[in-house]
Amino acid sequence: MNPGQSLLHYRLIEKIGEGGMGVVWKALDTKLDREVAVKLLPEDLASDPERLKRFEREAKAAAAINHPNIVTLYSVEQADGTHFIAMELVDGRTLAHLIPDEGLPVERFLDLALPLTEAIAAAHERGVTHRDLKPSNIMVSDAGRLKVLDFGLAKLRERAGADRPWDGSTKTLTRDGIVLGTMPYMSPEQLQGKPVDQRSDIFALGIVLYEMATGRRPFGGDNPAELASSILRDIPLLLSEVNQAMPADVARIVRHCLQKDPERRYQTAKGLRNELEELRTELASGIVSATHGDELKAPSIAVLPFTDMSPQKDQEYFCDGMVEELIDALAKLGGLRVASRTSAFQYKEATRDIREIGRRLGVRTVLEGSVRKAGNRLRITAQLVNIADGYHLWSDKYDRDLEDIFAVQDEISLAIVEKLKVRLLGGEKEKLVKRQTKNQEAYNLYLKGRYFWNRRYEVGMKKSLEYFQQAIEKDPHYPLPYVGITDSYGILGWFEFLRPDEAFSRAKAALSLALEYDPSLGEAHASQGWIHFCYDWDWTSAELEFKKAIELTPEYATAHEWYATFLMAMGRFEESIAAALRAREIDPLSLIVNGVVGVTYAFSRQYDRSISELRKTLDMDPGFYLARVWLGLSYQLAGKVEQARETLREAVEVEADNPYALGFLGWGLGVSGQEEDALRILSRIEDRSRDQYVTPYQKGQILAGLGRIDEAFELFDEAYRQRSPQLVLLNATPLMDCLRSDPRFHSLLGRIGFETHSH
Repeated sequence: MNPGQSLLHYRLIEKIGEGGMGVVWKALDTKLDREVAVKLLPEDLASDPERLKRFEREAKAAAAINHPNIVTLYSVEQADGTHFIAMELVDGRTLAHLIPDEGLPVERFLDLALPLTEAIAAAHERGVTHRDLKPSNIMVSDAGRLKVLDFGLAKLRERAGADRPWDGSTKTLTRDGIVLGTMPYMSPEQLQGKPVDQRSDIFALGIVLYEMATGRRPFGGDNPAELASSILRDIPLLLSEVNQAMPADVARIVRHCLQKDPERRYQTAKGLRNELEELRTELASGIVSATHGDELKAPSIAVLPFTDMSPQKDQEYFCDGMVEELIDALAKLGGLRVASRTSAFQYKEATRDIREIGRRLGVRTVLEGSVRKAGNRLRITAQLVNIADGYHLWSDKYDRDLEDIFAVQDEISLAIVEKLKVRLLGGEKEKLVKRQTKNQEAYNLYLKGRYFWNRRYEVGMKKSLEYFQQAIEKDPHYPLPYVGITDSYGILGWFEFLRPDEAFSRAKAALSLALEYDPSLGEAHASQGWIHFCYDWDWTSAELEFKKAIELTPEYATAHEWYATFLMAMGRFEESIAAALRAREIDPLSLIVNGVVGVTYAFSRQYDRSISELRKTLDMDPGFYLARVWLGLSYQLAGKVEQARETLREAVEVEADNPYALGFLGWGLGVSGQEEDALRILSRIEDRSRDQYVTPYQKGQILAGLGRIDEAFELFDEAYRQRSPQLVLLNATPLMDCLRSDPRFHSLLGRIGFETHSH
């Protein structure tokens, strides 16, 4: 075809596009004296009568849609053996040409996202799916109006066998350039050749929205096979991680679109459109921030460890307790973002400039102070520093008798709030000064217990129990030490340093008292969720308790961390990663939280990402053995056998023959074919079992790695009888993929409480 040539009453003017669906010309409709777009259909379509008839039927359905954001189809024509479509001409550019590398600003994003979803919703209501939604099929006119092209026309891509998934051959790929061009925007069910419905458009729309917000697609690969694998298996980076200038609600909405399972996506485009409209309304009203970055403009603070200025240097626990109490009090305020204890305490005795510390913690202000004790008299100084310029916003000193310390903490907390101009809404002042005990000794003993609990190793857990018990002896009605006892036994039980029945029966007894003394304690509800999850195997109750804990104490990182572990065990990997990242957002320097982020990526089969995260965790503290264990696991799963073996051996050395670490080392040796070495590890675990309880689960894990499946199942059955908490991971762990085809594996999952058809 050439300019000036006519097809019926359409005179071609210039070629304006070309692709797998045909060549597009700008043309003049001489009958109506208007400019139109004429799309010439590919020869392979026009030469197949059955496909052509089917296409014409689809085109009629699309032509019946009357919507301002959908390009109007005028007619399907034939002239001189050429089949073509006449349709509305849009002068403008495709969305693909309008998305900057860094993504669109949120206002522009919503200006385009809303009409786009409205167009899709309108078509779906008429029973028409697009099947080929992508930025190059979306036009934005010179006047700024968005128009979706080719609605209902994607079926022309179908050919004999097209409902079968692509087999990876170059011939199939390049036969007409079609599959390669559309694959980045295909839904998992399209790639697998499964039935496609309107929810596939929603998945494609999620990819488009992600690209609009970040300037890049959520799934990628160096070749079509890698790209298909990414769409089917990968969980993309959170949108708000890629573009921090986007509100968290945009990330949530897009993540909902990109669920692998169609049942878990938005079920209608109209529902998606309504969420976007609600978000725009909230942005306009100021209910939510216009950008994720605006969070840094909101009041925020880090309370750094106070310095002990006493001559005897014997007030470290008191200083730490002062800071813990301030952090806990301030975190209860809805209008103030507070850096977590773990993050702040990373800078204990640090020599860094305070402005650098504030920037690393992502806060606008930092509170620092000191304590000096002389006899029974205390002098506490506190000063609030503005990170932007390093100037002091406020400072004061308090001279009190030792027994008046709680009153001092209250005064400092309220003074900080006043200086930060946080509005104290109804009840918030009461929250700020609420005390769990009036006994100073009990309070200090509780802080000592938490200090050792935060180390997360066996000896530390047992040491923490001593201090929590001593705190209770000083104040039997103080609820937090009971939570501390619960958590110590909960961790001892999880890693099975104690028999599960012993550990969790003691945890439950302590927790019942904590909840009796304060039913609204968020920390206690998180502990309740942990017990329901890893010992009771009551998934519904566990999730309810985790959500309640997060509602009561949103800034309690442990609740988010444990919820992430629960979601991971349930196979809900995208949600698990999101929960772990939320825990890290609250407590970015917590070793255990960072370690769990790495584990969630490992369970979602994103081994390279897991390795990267766990390496970062070890950079923070090379002695954190759990990160070393999990890093070795990820190396093994990624096929990096030598690195796995070295890393797991280091973990065993760091924590002196810890059975948990030995179990993973033995498994790694077994799956690598190093049978003798694996059996030696098994023998070391047996030796440990003479002096302490050792779970059958770790021994079964090693035997599974060795391929001794019958013996492994015998040990897993024994672990079931002992109610081993590690069994809750069976449903999702990559370590046991080798057993998933065995009926005994599904029987075991069913007894634990999983629906065995889920994998």
